[in-house]
Amino acid sequence: MRKPHLIAGPLLAAAALASGLWSAVAQERSSTGVPVHVVVTVEPRHGSNVPVINREDVMVYQGRDRAKVTDWIPLQGERAGLQLFILIDDAASTSLGSQLEDIRQFISAQPSTTAIGVAYMRNGTAEVLQNPTNDHTQAAKALRLPLGDAGASTSPYFSVVDLIKRWPEGPVRREILMVSDGIDRFGGSGPSNPYVDSAIEEARRAGVIIYSIYTPGVDHYGHSFWRMNWGQNYLSQLSDETGGESYYLGFGAPVSFAPYLDDLSHRLTRQYLLTFLAKPERKAGLQPFKLRTEVPNAELVAADRVYVPAGT
Repeated sequence: MRKPHLIAGPLLAAAALASGLWSAVAQERSSTGVPVHVVVTVEPRHGSNVPVINREDVMVYQGRDRAKVTDWIPLQGERAGLQLFILIDDAASTSLGSQLEDIRQFISAQPSTTAIGVAYMRNGTAEVLQNPTNDHTQAAKALRLPLGDAGASTSPYFSVVDLIKRWPEGPVRREILMVSDGIDRFGGSGPSNPYVDSAIEEARRAGVIIYSIYTPGVDHYGHSFWRMNWGQNYLSQLSDETGGESYYLGFGAPVSFAPYLDDLSHRLTRQYLLTFLAKPERKAGLQPFKLRTEVPNAELVAADRVYVPAGT
């Protein structure tokens, strides 16, 4: 850190005056802005003990400027409402059938405040078999074996966008658990995929967090090391940039989804609704921001961009 230069005599008085004026302007700017909302998950950096985070512990930055945090509400109790869609790829191998019971148990274990929806990725759309319901038995019954049809999938990211666009906004958070190999059979593989980017942008704009579990696909695409690698990379990118988590272990089918689903259950109970005053631009759009906290062993996980309305 650079040490400030000392200023003597009249220059010191002038500098103090300027500093006072600038401070007043800075305070005025920090108290203005557009309120935006972000769902944040608090995670321990080590171990399983989750630190308590209060509003004053949360720091938000847009570039080098610190934004004013106006609210930090734990999404528990009467604020625990959640709509969670389970979105399964119909191009997944039918070996996924051995994991359906894990998913059913996960659904049954969710609190009554969580409404569960079930949809399948097919032909670039989301085929909704069950709209979000608090009747978890009914939601669990909507699960079925994937068709195991490679022709059922163009790009799974088309289906993600389709689901989000048709999902009505409401007063509760919205999140997705996506089960797929992540392979884009329409756009191919490579470091830059516009359909993955489009799904991320749509989720950020809607404030939807996406979690993903890798499961192998059924066709030759699903058995190509190159494409499997890119599929996992895409799933990780989608989850990381929307504030979620991606789960996979190698390129084979996991023995059990239970450890992943247990971790997801814990994450859903450690979420907060953050409100801060963002600097609006002339046009509405997604803006990058960063979260920090000095609370030991705490990490704040959220999407890396937030939709900010245009300034007036």
